[in-house]
Amino acid sequence: MKAIGLIGGVSPQSTIMYYEILNTLAQKHYGSNHSAKVIINSVDFGEISKLAQKDRWDILNDLMAEAAMSLEKAGANSILICANTMHLTIEAVRKKVSIPVLHIAEVTAEKIKEKKISKVILLGTKYTMEKRFYIDILNSYNIDVVIPNEDARRLVHNVIYKELSQGILNKSSKNSYKSIISNLADQGAEGVILGCTEIPLLIKQEDVCIPIFDTTSIHASKAFQLSI
Repeated sequence: MKAIGLIGGVSPQSTIMYYEILNTLAQKHYGSNHSAKVIINSVDFGEISKLAQKDRWDILNDLMAEAAMSLEKAGANSILICANTMHLTIEAVRKKVSIPVLHIAEVTAEKIKEKKISKVILLGTKYTMEKRFYIDILNSYNIDVVIPNEDARRLVHNVIYKELSQGILNKSSKNSYKSIISNLADQGAEGVILGCTEIPLLIKQEDVCIPIFDTTSIHASKAFQLSI
């Protein structure tokens, strides 16, 4: 197995999930005594959050690129940015390394197309839902994207930052997410992208009536397949 580099810490909760998924896949493929070859560069979520709030993506581009370069130097053969939102920096990252950097939206779009679904809900941080970097990629795969209204977007974003990123799971938040998904499904959405790597902590397939696309699992699984 080739080594997979993770730019983690954004948040620590999602990084743990990536590590668990990769090790589970390694055990299934190679045997129960095996583990994944993973190199992690864990950045400071507090620093990243403050810079994102200030819209300082120029600094964030540099920070993420530096993290990627350190992973390549350490022997990684591919890189995963362990956060949907931070894919806003992926082009800056790709310019600084010579190894593949897998885009979470691209691999998720491939999964959606496999299911022959053409209209999906996108849930994530306000950056992921409101900026074009994610939606444009989905549209390029002929996938229509719907996002919640402004109040619902605010709720989804706040739950991610104030609860899920800290490992806090509230039943009221789960019910709110389920209600948002149900309402948009009633309007014709055929699936829902859990477009924040922490949302799978809160929402499972059994919670909703339409297919979910767990971006954390999809992203990690694709990297593992390429590392074999």
